[in-house]
Amino acid sequence: MAETLPLFPLGHTVLFPGAVLPLHVFEERYRELVRTLVARDGGPRRFGVVAIRQGWEVGADAVRALHGVGCAAELRRVSRYPDGRFDIITMGSQRFRLLAVAEGLRPYLVGDVEWLPADPPDPDAAALARHVATLFGEYMATVAAARDEQVAPAELPTDPSMLSYLVASGAVLALEDRQALLETSGAATRLRAELRLLKRETTMLRRLRALPTSTGELRVTQSLS
Repeated sequence: MAETLPLFPLGHTVLFPGAVLPLHVFEERYRELVRTLVARDGGPRRFGVVAIRQGWEVGADAVRALHGVGCAAELRRVSRYPDGRFDIITMGSQRFRLLAVAEGLRPYLVGDVEWLPADPPDPDAAALARHVATLFGEYMATVAAARDEQVAPAELPTDPSMLSYLVASGAVLALEDRQALLETSGAATRLRAELRLLKRETTMLRRLRALPTSTGELRVTQSLS
């Protein structure tokens, strides 16, 4: 059954379940959305983050300009400036499929979405998660070396789904790779894809000895527009 959800189209950003996404809200239509969510009495305070297929703006044909799968962002913290701007902290929750986009109902886009189910249990996922965790640790050490930084090893989740989303949001990947991981159903399938991506990216980093600059790296702080 479809559900209506306010939408935030964002350029070069894919939000994953469990990932934290801080946002600076300055445009009036999104200020109104934040005000509406803050004033909501009961029910989830959430909106849908959907990556734009190309560029940073959504034109008249919004549904074609957006990728077909996004992730709901739950509002966790709100700081308001005297001039009406907001800094908000959100966290990714549940994936959804975008069925339709309605324009003109509100200043911001509103979508009809279908919620995608959580990853089903998979006996192969645990072993794959251990392998991915090891490779991700090596990858992060290579990234730190390329940036000439010293980074302590992170404590990674053991749950296969949580680990797969953390790796997807933490690795420096092209938008197309991130979106494909978001759309992938099943932790084991997602982890297998990440094994290939991490091997590819680690090899590239070691050869180049520098981070690529055109991969559409996830921007932690975005301005909504």
